Amino acid sequence: MTLSIWALDGIGEVRAGDDLVALIGAAVADSLDDGDILVITSKIISKAEGRIVAAADREDAITAETVRLVARREYPGGVTRIVENRLGVVGAAAGVDASNTDEGTVLLLPLDPDASAREIATGIRSLTGREIGVIVSDTLGRPWREGQTDVAIGAAGVHVFDDLRGTVDASGKPLVVTQPCLADELAAATDLVKGKASGRPVAVVRGLARIVGELDLPGAASIVRPAERDMFRLGTDEAIAEGREAGYAEGYADGFSEGRAEA
Repeated sequence: MTLSIWALDGIGEVRAGDDLVALIGAAVADSLDDGDILVITSKIISKAEGRIVAAADREDAITAETVRLVARREYPGGVTRIVENRLGVVGAAAGVDASNTDEGTVLLLPLDPDASAREIATGIRSLTGREIGVIVSDTLGRPWREGQTDVAIGAAGVHVFDDLRGTVDASGKPLVVTQPCLADELAAATDLVKGKASGRPVAVVRGLARIVGELDLPGAASIVRPAERDMFRLGTDEAIAEGREAGYAEGYADGFSEGRAEA
């Protein structure tokens, strides 16, 4: 299998209210084939949707986008918060971003990246007559690893997983849990050609037509691991503190007191 990945030129700066289907359609012209996948940086969707707030409100914006604090650490010059945002994505600062935006403003993530992906995919399919897929990407850090990589936070018209469970490997051994997240892999791969400061926020992937399908396929929300299967719900310090508080509460409920403990 051979993959071709290239970034699109000519999209330019995106402003609130811009028609992304028209902008992307003009950039691709007649170059798309059936089975191509567009990977779109979430920032231009946020800009087009008007998801922009004053920088003075950054911490408030992070709080508003947060549904659960995972870890909080102070460092010289500020505080880092790792949180679960309203999309279920766990990362630093709830995805609130000050890069590639006007001075004095920050960007929030799209309200519904899967819905945005479906709208763009529908529009591009209608405009070009090609059956294409769309992935919306954003940059995240990873537990236990330095640096960042792009992942999928929205998707439409693509199978986000390559579910190999129930098949066998090259040695004939059954695959029980193998389920590569193709959407994340493509998001990371396309960042190599889009870059962070090149002004080319959309890339085309050709060679994976087998994963392009109907627009009602499960989106990137299906990638988020459910709470009952999340083994790392809290940072270490936060988990210790929560366990200590729960232990004290249980002890006091059973008649424990500090005076008795000291005696």
